Amino acid sequence: MAENIKGTDAPAYKNPEVPDKPALEGLERKLNTAWAEEQLFHFDDSAARDQVYSIDTPPPTASGSLHVGHMFSYTQTDVVARFQRMRGKKVFYPLGWDDNGLPTERRVQNYYGVRCDPTKPYDPDYTPPEKPAKNQRDWDMISRRNFIELCETLTVEDEKIFEDLFTTLGLSVDWRQTYRTIDDHSRTASQRAFLRDVRSGNAYTAEAPTLWDVTFRTAVAQAELEAKERPGAYYRYPFTDESGNEVIIATTRPELLPSCVALVAHPEDERYKHLFGKTVTSPLFGVEVPVKAHTLADPEKGSGIAMICTFGDMTDVTWWRELNLPTRALIGREGRFTGDTPEWITSEQGRENYQQLAGKTVHSAKEAVIELLQSGDLLRAEPEKITHAVHFYEKGDKPLEVVTSRQWYIRNGGRDADRRDQLVERGRKITWNPSFMRSRYENWVEGLNGDWLISRQRFFGVPIPVWYPLNSDAEPDYDHPILPEEEKLPVDPASEPAPGFAESQRGEPGGFMGEPDVLDTWATSSLTPQIAGKWERDPDLFNRVFPFDLRPQGHDIIRTWLFSSVVRANSLHDSVPWTNTAISGWILDPDRKKMSKSKGNVVVPNEPLEQFGADAVRYWAASAKLGADTAYEISQMKIGRRLAIKLLNVSKFAFGMGVTEEHIVGSGSDDAAITEPLDQALLAKLRVVIQQATDHFDNYDYARALNLTESFFWAFTDDYVELVKDRAYGAQGEQAQASVRATLATALDKLLRLFAPVLPFATDEVWRWWRSGSVHGVSWPQASDLDAVAGSADVLDAVAEALTSLRRAKAEAKVKQRTEIISARITGSEHSTEAVRSALEDLRAATKSQVLHVESSVQDATEMRVSDVSLAEPVQA
Repeated sequence: MAENIKGTDAPAYKNPEVPDKPALEGLERKLNTAWAEEQLFHFDDSAARDQVYSIDTPPPTASGSLHVGHMFSYTQTDVVARFQRMRGKKVFYPLGWDDNGLPTERRVQNYYGVRCDPTKPYDPDYTPPEKPAKNQRDWDMISRRNFIELCETLTVEDEKIFEDLFTTLGLSVDWRQTYRTIDDHSRTASQRAFLRDVRSGNAYTAEAPTLWDVTFRTAVAQAELEAKERPGAYYRYPFTDESGNEVIIATTRPELLPSCVALVAHPEDERYKHLFGKTVTSPLFGVEVPVKAHTLADPEKGSGIAMICTFGDMTDVTWWRELNLPTRALIGREGRFTGDTPEWITSEQGRENYQQLAGKTVHSAKEAVIELLQSGDLLRAEPEKITHAVHFYEKGDKPLEVVTSRQWYIRNGGRDADRRDQLVERGRKITWNPSFMRSRYENWVEGLNGDWLISRQRFFGVPIPVWYPLNSDAEPDYDHPILPEEEKLPVDPASEPAPGFAESQRGEPGGFMGEPDVLDTWATSSLTPQIAGKWERDPDLFNRVFPFDLRPQGHDIIRTWLFSSVVRANSLHDSVPWTNTAISGWILDPDRKKMSKSKGNVVVPNEPLEQFGADAVRYWAASAKLGADTAYEISQMKIGRRLAIKLLNVSKFAFGMGVTEEHIVGSGSDDAAITEPLDQALLAKLRVVIQQATDHFDNYDYARALNLTESFFWAFTDDYVELVKDRAYGAQGEQAQASVRATLATALDKLLRLFAPVLPFATDEVWRWWRSGSVHGVSWPQASDLDAVAGSADVLDAVAEALTSLRRAKAEAKVKQRTEIISARITGSEHSTEAVRSALEDLRAATKSQVLHVESSVQDATEMRVSDVSLAEPVQA
């Protein structure tokens, strides 16, 4: 960090150039232009690893819109970045755009009037229609590659808007280091990581029960689930045992009766022990099923004995797997019951009943089964209405189904205790800020019930780089996938032939088929450290930044983004992805509810930025501790704006007193020039603030560092500056004036640095009035800079207390503060009164007092009091 240090040949110090009316308006544009021209935030890629501080910044979704929650969390990251830069680190601070996802896919469809058909060949000359057709059936059907190109074109426009907003907010991002989660670089990294996981056995494909969203027609991972309370009802009807006795079950999903494979009860449930190992017959369909025992069965739920159906929910999957039961899946990917009567329903009446369900949606099938039960007089009670938690895809609006399908998975410890323990231990190698967030990570890992499902049935995404050979019947051999060489990446199996084959062999016997699915967006986003660090594209850079130093993110995606990143770094690098994580909270509306677009309570960022300015918004964000949910508070922004304006004005005052860079302690001035006890006390207090603020910043507690600095600042402006004004004008002689100038210069120098990470615009504006370069290009203040200044902070505290008491006396007398005090008596402890005596001339001048009697009082040893106040010409306020 460059500093202006006086050498043997004294430099010509800059004469402060202060505007007549300092203001915050226009600073963002002016200073952002200067920072860009000065390349202030460019990363030095020649720095050694121990000099680097690298940040794995969250890439915002480029197809959406930003809200104040983005300003909140991204400001907190930037505060850390600016602090680390001032600490001498070479900060690697890139920003990506998450344009790989379903929102982008849908927006492009509607914007251009196109739909994706992965079987279509790529058209390098394709041009979308100027206006989308009104009827979706008339929309263009285009290849996945053409579709991705349109997605890239449209998202670029959003990204320009986002970059402008983030720049206005003052993010000190290196804009040369941007990336996109769907560009060639990201697709290559994602496909390379996938292939390495396949070859190492960490990724595999399997036909298995899968959570499925019937609206989006895609598989859903455990981390994407959202439980919602929904009304339902228990329906009670009988199975019959071998003796004709009824066994009553209670279920909320009677439509799954034809897919029942067993009944299950708790091993210790005396009501059903006699049935274990025997069979019962289902109503309506006449299918014989066994009765099993399992500890997951809840004796208190329903009738205590449950249907196992393939598949009603993930508990059914557990029972099916652990009890080795057959698969009788009836609900397909489109959310409808199969049209063919299943082979396990053999009775004529059962097959006839099933035809009442065939081809129906889940909802319609339920109604049909209930009607059949009612007409057969099989309902043993009126439906019992309940409210229960139902799983949804976090972006969906219909309950999930469990369908059997072939999908790709990455091992994440959900089915492997040793791997689970290893990933828990990885989490313990990371420093969590705040520390209690680690338990959320561990609870998630330990609660996993399956591996990470990474394939998705969508179009806009990173293609899974796999083909399958076809046998003589044109059936795929999933056990022997065809993989590309890494140097050929990125590839799209839907539009490119498999290695060693011609396109004409696609779908033909003895030929190949391309994997139609794409990777889950988290499968790519989990690689942001690798993508931003240019893994294997620039090994030198990657080795300088990985593992990253910091991952900032929200607590709601610990289970997704954070955990998935740990999984990938563990399998690909045998490492953690970063050594620290900073977890931010949510932004709440005035009713303490989380802001979200779906609730309609979002505030767009432009409004507060235009109304209060970037520094004020940043102050609000930096006042909140990590991990704390924070209300959107305009009042807090007003305080931040007032602080920034006061910083401009007090700086103007100091420069008006003849303060220059030369007066700063350690910058050419004689440290012994600070002769007055009050001045020494201020710098002694400042020394403590610097040390404590530094410690808090080092521990990612920027909120406490800001609070400390702000408290000192208001004491500086409201107490110290008021006390020394008279002396600053030379009323007490040149030596006393020189002392206050040196103190003002030194305090201002340190305060600008302390505030710089949070208030980058106001601090840099002032810095450029009297210094060369930018405050963001100099070092963080050191407490040791003030070691040479002797003094006790108690002096300032005691004199400030006396000042407050004298002001209060005038206020209680209802006179203006400029009213003179003829005489007053100040009493207190010996220590405090001695402090007041040491700065008595400053106190007299600040309070316009002629005579102040200062006396020690044993009785009032801990409290300072002002009495016997005599005022001259009391003027009504």
